[in-house]
Amino acid sequence: MFVKGVNLGNWLVLEKWMSPALFAGTTAEDEYYLPRQLTREAYEARIKIHRSEYITERDFCTIKAMGLESVRIPVPYFVFGDREPFIGCTEELDKAFEWAKKYGLTILLDLHTAPEGQNGFDNGGICGVVKWAQNPKEVEFELSVLERLAERYGKREELWGIEVLNEPLTEAVWDVMKIWERYQPVDEEMAKGSAPVQMEFLRQFYMDAYDRIRKHMPKEKYVVIHDGFDLTAWKDFMREEKYVNVVLDTHQYLMVMESMGCEQNLEAYLKCIEENFAEKIEEMQQYFPVICGEWCLFNSLACGYDTKGGTNVLTGGEKRDGEIVAADEKKKIYQALAKAQLDAWRRGSGYYYWSYKLLLDTVNEAGWIGWDSWDMGRCVDFGWLPKGIL
Repeated sequence: MFVKGVNLGNWLVLEKWMSPALFAGTTAEDEYYLPRQLTREAYEARIKIHRSEYITERDFCTIKAMGLESVRIPVPYFVFGDREPFIGCTEELDKAFEWAKKYGLTILLDLHTAPEGQNGFDNGGICGVVKWAQNPKEVEFELSVLERLAERYGKREELWGIEVLNEPLTEAVWDVMKIWERYQPVDEEMAKGSAPVQMEFLRQFYMDAYDRIRKHMPKEKYVVIHDGFDLTAWKDFMREEKYVNVVLDTHQYLMVMESMGCEQNLEAYLKCIEENFAEKIEEMQQYFPVICGEWCLFNSLACGYDTKGGTNVLTGGEKRDGEIVAADEKKKIYQALAKAQLDAWRRGSGYYYWSYKLLLDTVNEAGWIGWDSWDMGRCVDFGWLPKGIL
């Protein structure tokens, strides 16, 4: 088994930095506060237009033409429309499955958010709050969502698998991520008591989720678990015979390596990719099929300045109006990093690029220079990610 795919990020789970215009006229930094700062009518109109235009049938055709085989679709905990004030998105998912069928693609459904937050990131739905794991009622709700997803889509031929939970923030990286600095909460009282997701809890949650999903999803489909940013901690997990076709998902970004001390030059990046990505994936591949469910080409070297682990634009830091790195040099950097990272993922069982597209004006809007490398379509078009190496 080897899967080659791309994430449909910012389609059904919003991330402000990927499409700032969606949040225009509000101070909201995440999906939790957006509907709370718009009228019901304005919110519904904005979301429905976004969903209908951001990803269409044409995109599935394009993804297939890129040489890819699969899409990872982040979905929110309110996917079934049962959590006010949010709007469900099963209608869009149903369409996606038909498009996948038409163009010969598979789908990895990824439960990307949790009520009260599993990581405190903007992509977790609410900034600066990590309390979901402490609330048994919401833990059970998340399990019910997974079960309903399996019931609705588990037997679809196009389904590759279901990912139990995206990026639960464990103690392993709690201090490195510094969410209290990068993703400050709007409501300090709500954020009070936020804490890392305990590994013991996470293991039990994964086992419970497996049982709930497998009730409705055939064993040839994959149940995907995220490593909680601690890739080598899972060697003794799910060794029993009952657990079949479990895939371990790891997310590896160069900007995180930078924040952990990797020097911002090509030689250092390549060394980090080999030692931190490739070797660890190869090691864990003995225990699970390992996929890199999120990665990209973004790095400070190609941007021409220290992005502080990808935080500068997000936190209103250093902004620039013009390119620093020449186009030819940038292309060389990206191509070298693309080859090295793809070689690393081949030590495992596949990958999904983050992300298929984003709506940023890197030309006219100061501060976004270099961020187009998050957009796989642009990377392919510019030759940074040549189709032949995917």
